[in-house]
Order: sequence, then structure tokens, then C-alpha cells
Amino acid sequence: MARRIDYHHDPDAPAANSIVPSANVAVTDEAGRILLICRTDNGNWALPGGAVDLGESLSQAAVRETREETGVDCEITGLSGIYTDPGHVLLYTSNGEVRQEFSIVLTARATGGGPTPSDETSQVRWVALDEVDAYPMDPSMRLRVRHYADPGGRPYIG
Repeated sequence: MARRIDYHHDPDAPAANSIVPSANVAVTDEAGRILLICRTDNGNWALPGGAVDLGESLSQAAVRETREETGVDCEITGLSGIYTDPGHVLLYTSNGEVRQEFSIVLTARATGGGPTPSDETSQVRWVALDEVDAYPMDPSMRLRVRHYADPGGRPYIG
């Protein structure tokens, strides 16, 4: 199975050979819970999201990726943060790509559908913000969720 391995300021990390704009989406339901996925490529919990395809906008990519990974339809409502740390690289073992982080986190509200796993997600669930810390997450994703949960500093740019 192809894996995704995250490296954070690791001197032994492979050198980046690509940078791909991507979207993550902090989707909430009427109860204020946030939508989380369990990734099949590393077992970590995360916000839904993925790469922006040629010919689509960031918002279109965010809505598409959320629907593909979770079964939930959403409407974009704002910007939570931009994450471009060159010290965070992602190794994709399927093809040797080493991607420098470039993720824009948008906020959204659910408009339909329901939590449904996909090829990329083993589990999808609504989680109360005060319960998120119980879920294993990559440090960069936990930072994104924390920034979302503390809207006083929004948007984060880093």
C-alpha cells in the first residue's frame, strides 16, 4: 500500500521535488462539530482536502475533495489559514514525490450528504472541538485545527 510520510524539520528528510497547492476544509455541522477523516495512507486523523486540479479554483477543489473523501457536501464560508512551511515535506512512497507543504485551509458549513468513507478515508466523523485532541494527528494538521478553533487570530499565514 502506498504511504504518505510527513517530515517536520528533520535533517534526514528527503529534499522536496515538488510543491502543489492544496486545500483543507474545516467543515462544521449545525451543532458546531468539525468533520474529520482517518486517512488510509498514514492512519492519522485530518481535515478533508487535497490538491487543486488544473482548471479548478481553490474553492472548487475544497468542495470536491470534501465530497470525495467524506460524502458530505459543503459551502465555503471563509479562510482559516495558509500553511507553507518549507521544513515540512511529505513523501509519497507510491512515486517518490517529496512535496513541500502548501495548504490553504478554508472554512465551510455542511449543506448535505453524510459521513461516508472512501478509498482515501477509513473513517469519517463529526467531532466536537473539545474532543479533537483525543484523535491521533500529524502535528501540522493539529496546528491547523487549533488555529481554526481559535478564530481570534484568523487567518493564520505561515
